[in-house]
Parts: sequence; structure tokens; C-alpha cells
Amino acid sequence: MSVLLAPSSSTEESPQHPSGADSGAPRRGMRGRARYVARNWWALLLLIAAGLAFLVPLYVLVTTAFKTNSEIYTWPFQWLPTEFTWDNLARAWEIAPFDAFIVNSVIVTVIGAVAKVTLAVFAAYAFAFLPFPGKRFLFILMLGALMVPGHVTLLVNYLTIGQMGLINTYAGIILPGVASAFGTFLLRQHFLSLPTEVFEAAEVDGAGHFRKLFSFTLPMSIPAVATVALIAVIDEWNNFVWPLIITNSVNMRTLPIGLMYLKANDGMTSWGVLMSGTLIVVIPMLLVFLFAQRYIVSGLTGAAAGSGK
Repeated sequence: MSVLLAPSSSTEESPQHPSGADSGAPRRGMRGRARYVARNWWALLLLIAAGLAFLVPLYVLVTTAFKTNSEIYTWPFQWLPTEFTWDNLARAWEIAPFDAFIVNSVIVTVIGAVAKVTLAVFAAYAFAFLPFPGKRFLFILMLGALMVPGHVTLLVNYLTIGQMGLINTYAGIILPGVASAFGTFLLRQHFLSLPTEVFEAAEVDGAGHFRKLFSFTLPMSIPAVATVALIAVIDEWNNFVWPLIITNSVNMRTLPIGLMYLKANDGMTSWGVLMSGTLIVVIPMLLVFLFAQRYIVSGLTGAAAGSGK
């Protein structure tokens, strides 16, 4: 009997071990997280402080745009408006022609970003895969363009656009910025990180450069292209100095210049009106960034992977 009972006793005790392990796993996980927080509390505090440094001004911008003047100048500061008003936005629209500003900004941003990304894709593919004389020298020369401040070329660009008769036109605003040295560099580095076996197989099948670009390179480079497109959109939308110089009529101004126009015509007394105009400029790019920000890390990581080639 003892021989027969021994296995039964062992089988009865064996289920206790997994249950004990399952109950102890969450505790060990909680203790591990607690130890991580204890060791890295300063990093978490810095992360919270950095987040507040970005979120608090944005929150003040949004709430001020919908406050009355009496609440804006009240001390201590009121974090929430007691009276939600649209008067500031309506007055900003009356003072400045924001409808024309929005149309101009959309046209310049869409056409300029598409042209910038298109040229960057073709130039990056050429630097990555096409053999041609002076390739390395031209690439170094392009990298040197990254070190030249944009304001240095303002006079040359203005004289060139003036001789072409494109002052106060969309083409005059867009053309000087269609070449993106940073976008070309970023895409070239990403293209170099792509697997060479794919392109070798495509060449065996008789694929040309256009087919390799559109059927293989671009589908594998969507994060990098999206990163370049996002940067191009933000640059075109927020561009201030060049549209201010090359345009001479209010109806050709873009939104960043519209804020200056709003400030000049309403002064610095109506902060609610000025914040409403700022909100019109900020919200579109904020939404674009929130929807496309996941591509930035993967795009820049892919470019870093190809930097050693």
C-alpha cells in the first residue's frame, strides 16, 4: 500500500508549486518596478519637468484664447476660464484676413513639401545607388550646405526671384526652398541601410532604376520618407522671413506673417486676440505632428543604421 500511495501524495503536492509561482510573479514585478523607480527617481523628475515645460505654455495659450480681457489680467492667475468666449477668435478674424492667410499657407505648404520630398527622394537614390563622376565631392558639397545659415542666401535668392519676375507670387515663395540638403542626406543614409539582396534580385529580373525606386526602395522606406515629409511640412508652414521679404501685399501673406499683422493692428493690449491667432497657426501643425510622430524615431533610426556605409 505504501508503494501505491507514494505517487498519489506527490501528485497532490505538485500543483501547489505553479500556483505559488503565479502568486509570487506579480509581487516580484511590483518589487522590480519599485526598485527601478527608487534608482531612477531623478530621471523621472527630469522627464516630468520637461513635459511640463512644453505642456504648461500650450495650456496657457489655449485657455487665454478663450478668456475675457478681465480674466486674462486677473491675479492670481486663473487656470480655467470662468466665462468661455469666442469673441477673441471673431475679432482676430475681423482684424486680419485669416481666410487668405490660411489659403496661402496651405498652397505653399502642400506644393513646397511635395516638391521638396520628391527632389530629396531622387537625389538620395542617385547618391546611394548610381555611379557618376564626382559623386563623393558633390555629396560633401551638399553636406556643406547644411552648415550655411539660410539667412546668408536671402539677398541672392531675392535678386534671382526678382529677375525672374516672381515677386509676390506662390512660385517666388516656394522655389528657393525646394532643395532640401537634410532630407537628401537622411534618405540617402536610409537607402544605404536597405538589404542589398533585394536589389540584386531585382537586377536579375531586369528591373531598371525607376522600378527599383518605386517598387522596392520607397515601400521599404516609408518611415524615412514620412519623416522627411513631416519636417518639410513644418518648415514650409512656419517659414516667416522669406515670405515676408518676397511678398508685398497682405493677401499674399502666410499665417506666421499674419500674426505680425495682427499684433501691429491690434497692439499688445488684447492678448486674447493674439493668442487666438496663434492658436490658428499652431493647431494644424500640432495635429500633423501627433499623427506622424511615430515615423520620426523609426526614420531617424534607419538613417543612423546607414551612417556607417
